[in-house]
Amino acid sequence: MQIVANPEMKDRTTLKMGGRAQLELRIDQEIDWEKIPGWMEQEGLNPLVIGHGSNLLVQDGNLPLLLIKDCRQRLVEVEELDENRVKALAATGCRLPVFLSWLQRKGISGLEGLVGIPGCLGGAIAMNAGSFGREIGNMIKRVQIWTPEHGLEWVDKDAIQLGNREFDPGIKGSSWIITRVELELFFRDKREILKTMKDNYRRKKTTQPVTSNTCGCVFKNPDPEMSAGYLLDSCGLKGHVCGGVAFSELHANFMINIGNGKSAEAFELISLARERVYNRFHMDLQTEVKVVQGQYSRDI
Repeated sequence: MQIVANPEMKDRTTLKMGGRAQLELRIDQEIDWEKIPGWMEQEGLNPLVIGHGSNLLVQDGNLPLLLIKDCRQRLVEVEELDENRVKALAATGCRLPVFLSWLQRKGISGLEGLVGIPGCLGGAIAMNAGSFGREIGNMIKRVQIWTPEHGLEWVDKDAIQLGNREFDPGIKGSSWIITRVELELFFRDKREILKTMKDNYRRKKTTQPVTSNTCGCVFKNPDPEMSAGYLLDSCGLKGHVCGGVAFSELHANFMINIGNGKSAEAFELISLARERVYNRFHMDLQTEVKVVQGQYSRDI
């Protein structure tokens, strides 16, 4: 296990902002998971798993954070179930674009709607990521979870609660990390998969700032019939700038770092947005982006 002192969060998030954590533990082999509780006790810190950091808004300054990053070799095991279906077992530290490209080359389909999401596979599962009418939770059969109390254990899909950008493995009162996932996917012609991925990416690129430094959607949709982006746009917030951060001109619910943005400016922009939406629509927007303040990750 590699140990990195004082890791910079701005180098570990796609929003390119945030302060400095205390330590980062980089998992190189499965036995390393057994060492984490000792580090937690020694440092007096709760763990924060860090993948590609694509859905994190981290406070500035020195933070009492113990980061955990899974750096094990990204092997994917596949098992043919029948002539149409396939089981894929993957480590969740794998970057999602890399995983999707690997599936395409193998002629394995089912996750093409996730193209353009920059995070890692574990982050996509933890947020039940989806687009174009399909969520990754639809494909999950079981996940492997690590907790300080029980180590590594598998949780079947029946025990998992899935919702709109929500994933709950049913583990209460404990820090937990998704380490592996078993997905049920299906076979499809490689050229058709690639065409679908390219078409989806082109569609996203016209409506979302996929090439910008962004944390993705800031707010959850209040309900299936009302999008947060519509509410923000109606309040004149598309393209609104606050210091070095702004809501995208392509999609009002995407926050972007337009140059040396600070988290204080991001929090100010979020507060302004919630106030305007509430005053006009009497709706209280909840954050989809995970906010990290001190040693805690929470919604605001």
